[in-house]
Amino acid sequence: LEMEHRMESQKGRGLSNDDLISERTGSLGCIGWVLVILSGLITVLLFPFTIWFCLKIVQEYERSVIFRLGRITDRKAKGPGIFFILPCTDSFVKVDLRTVSFDIPPQEILTKDSVTVSVDGVVYFRVSDPIASVANVANADFSTRLLAQTTLRNVLGTKNLAELLSDREGIAHSMQSNLDEATDNWGIKVERVEIKDVKLPHQMQRAMAAEAEATREARAKVIAAEGEMNASRALKEASLVIAESPSALQLRYLQTLNTIAAEKNSTIIFPLPIDVMSHFMRN
Repeated sequence: LEMEHRMESQKGRGLSNDDLISERTGSLGCIGWVLVILSGLITVLLFPFTIWFCLKIVQEYERSVIFRLGRITDRKAKGPGIFFILPCTDSFVKVDLRTVSFDIPPQEILTKDSVTVSVDGVVYFRVSDPIASVANVANADFSTRLLAQTTLRNVLGTKNLAELLSDREGIAHSMQSNLDEATDNWGIKVERVEIKDVKLPHQMQRAMAAEAEATREARAKVIAAEGEMNASRALKEASLVIAESPSALQLRYLQTLNTIAAEKNSTIIFPLPIDVMSHFMRN
């Protein structure tokens, strides 16, 4: 409790993780140094049997945080490769630095416009500071998973349904910023957050489908009306051109006849103007 109280007071004064770790790596005291010296002597006297307990190996993607009598020995984690510990006084914790991904379970969220949706996502994170991830939080992986769930609910609770469906990239970026800031003291770096699926209630899906269908029908009617208006204007201009030249109407009759004959019809209806018949009757 005293150590936690000291950590909170130090964070209140604006100390960073490195400052907190440097204070933890303080002196071991007289008794502590005596125990360390005795452990070293035992290790030397029982050599080479103790060599198997003193030499440790960590992989390229791992780091090791060493505790000596409960205190962190160095401000920097050991590894990769071989490192040396005292078997009686030292202990170490391995930390994996590879990127870890996990699924956020589906969360029932009430949006800003009072619509209940189920949203899930995926988070990618890695350990950026091994010492902080061991000394500042009991279980960095589990804590990050719980924080991701609450952050998803808090961020989406401030969005409307339209924003939730159209601005997934912005929501993911906002979640990443919030998670990265909250887990900085834990030595965690959140690399990416993605929204996987947004599930709406069936009644809401039917209502949205009906609304979209009505919108498409209204747009189709508007387009058809605009087409008829443009066609009527074109017919009006064509009639004016034909009225200026009487021979143009005859050419149009012949063109229509040619079009009908090309379709291999057995019956052809040919419109014959009255003024043409009257011309022959005069003759």
